[in-house]
Amino acid sequence: MLVTYLEASRDLCETDSVLFGAAVAACRIICVKLPMAGRTTKESSAIPAWRKRIEDRIAKARALIGRLTSFRSGNNRPRVVRTVRMAFAGTNISLSQPDITQKLTERIDDLKQKIAAWGKRIRRFSERSRWFNQIRLFQSDQKRLYKSLEQPEVCEAGP
Repeated sequence: MLVTYLEASRDLCETDSVLFGAAVAACRIICVKLPMAGRTTKESSAIPAWRKRIEDRIAKARALIGRLTSFRSGNNRPRVVRTVRMAFAGTNISLSQPDITQKLTERIDDLKQKIAAWGKRIRRFSERSRWFNQIRLFQSDQKRLYKSLEQPEVCEAGP
């Protein structure tokens, strides 16, 4: 049966699809699980995984800063209070303490410092990556490098 499909295929793409389908069918018959639902080759993203994780961490920290600031200014809604309790979980701090405002300020400042450090890490990587690409471009095509340097630099939206 496979031979008829292979003979009918007109180009390499169709042959690839037929062979992939046959391989998937064979794996299902012998009860072997494929590592991924689609093709076995995973397309890689241009953004490294560690950078995405740091950007997620930054987003969560910014959201927490917003909630802590909201609580400090008097917002006592249950969701905000629950977030503040989770922010101080593991510490011996109660929300009914008289110096809770100072503790909130310290926690917010700590989070801001962490965000700055994470952002600096991403910035260092971006600069190093840009330098590396410029050096590689200089070695291969100097004219294109100088033209790219003449164009105004576009800031990427980041932390």
